[in-house]
This record gives sequence, structure tokens and C-alpha cells, in this order.
Amino acid sequence: MGYSNDLRVRVIQVVESGLAARAAARQFVIGDSTAIRWARRWRETGSFEAKSNRGQSRSPLKQHEEWLLELMRREPDLTLEEIQQRLRDVRQHSAGLGSVWRFFDRHGISFKKKRSRSRAGSA
Repeated sequence: MGYSNDLRVRVIQVVESGLAARAAARQFVIGDSTAIRWARRWRETGSFEAKSNRGQSRSPLKQHEEWLLELMRREPDLTLEEIQQRLRDVRQHSAGLGSVWRFFDRHGISFKKKRSRSRAGSA
């Protein structure tokens, strides 16, 4: 969770009054680098508000989205491991199983466990 704008304003005011950003950080019990970044941003842009991170995808698979969804339409029985291998072989992209699972989870695609076909009878 980010810091409040009120805290940002107070830190910037203290820095603008002549105190060093590191000293202001200690006064408000925040990290030195945080106070330095806020002060620099204030000097450069005049803004104290946090930068927006909306609209930024962090998925390493975003660039392969169409290909992956089409792959699942064509072959819906693939396992996560098989998808991971196809990504590596066809698209030359290495991704962890967690990344692959989260990608499909975001798109509402789940992977069900397959029941064993037959069990061994009793002796």
C-alpha cells in the first residue's frame, strides 16, 4: 500500500524549508530513497502524488496472449507443463509454471485434474 498524499506533502514541505531529504525521511520514519524520490519528483514536475501504475501489464506472457489463447482453443487438453514446453519450443520464451497458470486464470481458463481411467482390482 502506498503512502498518503498528506505524508508526501509534509515531507516535501520540510525538504523545501531547507532540511535534507534524508533528515526528513528520518523525521517521518520513511526510507531515505523514498524521501529523495518525492523531493526530486516535486522539483522536476511539481507533483507530489504517486505515479499511476494503472494500465501497465506485469505479465511476461502478455506479448504471447493471442497465440496462447488460440493454442488452448485448438488443444484444450494441454497441461501447464505442455504449454510451458510449447512456449519454449515454438515462441522461444521461457516462463515459469506459475506465470502460465496466472495468465490462464486471468482469462478464466482452468486446468482440471484428470481422473485415472481404471483402478487396479482387489486381490
